[in-house]
Parts: sequence; structure tokens; C-alpha cells
Amino acid sequence: TNRPRAGQGTQSMRPKVIYVLGAHRSGSTVLGVTLGNCENVFFAGELHSWLTWRGVPRLGGEEGAQLWKSVRENVEGAEELFGHQTELYIDRSSALRRLHKWPTVRRRLLKRYRRLNEDLYLAIASATGASHIVDTSHYPLRALQLKKLSGIDLYLLFLVRDPQGVVASLDPRDTTSGSKPPLTTNLHLWATYLLSSLAFLRHPRNRRMFVRHEDFLADPEGVLRQILDRTGSSAAIPDLASLRTGYPLH
Repeated sequence: TNRPRAGQGTQSMRPKVIYVLGAHRSGSTVLGVTLGNCENVFFAGELHSWLTWRGVPRLGGEEGAQLWKSVRENVEGAEELFGHQTELYIDRSSALRRLHKWPTVRRRLLKRYRRLNEDLYLAIASATGASHIVDTSHYPLRALQLKKLSGIDLYLLFLVRDPQGVVASLDPRDTTSGSKPPLTTNLHLWATYLLSSLAFLRHPRNRRMFVRHEDFLADPEGVLRQILDRTGSSAAIPDLASLRTGYPLH
């Protein structure tokens, strides 16, 4: 088709992607929602799941469904990658356990994966009118792939939380949400923080920021201002007493 590819327009058309990496249960949802209440910032949620869920959102009701339908219609060729493969072999840190598949399965997926994600961010920016897109997918291996996209301006937020808080949030005795044994959680944290540090330190200094969840809770306005300034946004701090969830994918 003759539809312009992501990154072929002017510099002003390039979406700024704020990618939150680090461990799950580190407070990325509340940070993403808060950022999403800022002018021209769209909280997209965990976009690594877009292919797994075939572009269909889990939240947002009818308005959210219409928004993500518009996005889906503007990402050509996505059907070829719908399913779990990109998560298993590219995004998740556990892909390192499948190194024997990298020369075949992963290599076959990578080129289309990169092109599709570039088009996905462009489609989201077009559908929402946002200049900034917040992706809270967490995975450091995904961040390494996003760094290779020429059609977006990528900013990394390395979000960390007191490890005791992460372990407690995954307490196996809590039957209301996902859980992991403490040893498994600690091993997961070590691996995630190591990979996240590598991805973070390889990114340009002016496009990366280290954020502690506890600092955000103590001074949300101050931390938000730092993030917005770092990502080139002049948006005002939203009313933190009346935040809206918006229409994230997940």
C-alpha cells in the first residue's frame, strides 16, 4: 500500500513513547494512569499484550473498544503475528531460556515484530491525538527491541519498588490475585533488575530516568514534573484527587 510508514513523516509526527520497565507489582499502573491524565499523554497500558489479545482491550467499555478498533484497523499485517509467540520469544525475560529457538523462531519474528510495533505506536498516536504514549509492559528485552525503532522517540523509566513490597504483593496466601513463592519472586527480581539495568544504561542519558515508587507516593507532583520535563512535555500536573483511568489496553 501507499500508506506512510511510521517515522516517514516530519519529526513532529514521531510519537514519544514513555516505556516503563522493571518488575511487575512496582506501581506502574498508578504511575501510568497519573501520566495519562496529563494533556497529550495517553496511557496505553501493557502493549506487549496487544498481539496476544489480537488488539482487543480488556478495559474501557464501548468507547475503549471503539478506540482500540480504530487502532487495530490501522496496523496492517498484524494478523500474521497474533498470538503468544512474540511474548514467548521476544518480550518476556524467560525468552532467554529458549536460546536454542533464537536462530529459527525468534529471527523469523523479529523484523515483522519491529515494524508492527512501530506502526502500532503511530496508530495509537493518530487515534488519540497524543504526543506521548505510556507503555507499561515492564519487560527489559522488549525495551531493547524498541530502541531499534527509528519511527519513535523512546524514553525509558526504570521504576523500582522496595523489594519487600514486591514480595508482599505476591504473597501466596493472597487468593485475590496472582502470587509466587518468596524465593521465586526474589530470583525474578534479581533477573529483572539485572536485565533492566543493562537496557537502561545503554540508553541515552537525556532519554532515561530512574524512578522509585516510594518517591512517587511521597511527592507525586514533583516526580511527575520531572518525568514530563525529561520527555519534553509542558503539560500541567493533573488534579490528583480526581484521576480517570482512561482507555488502556490492560
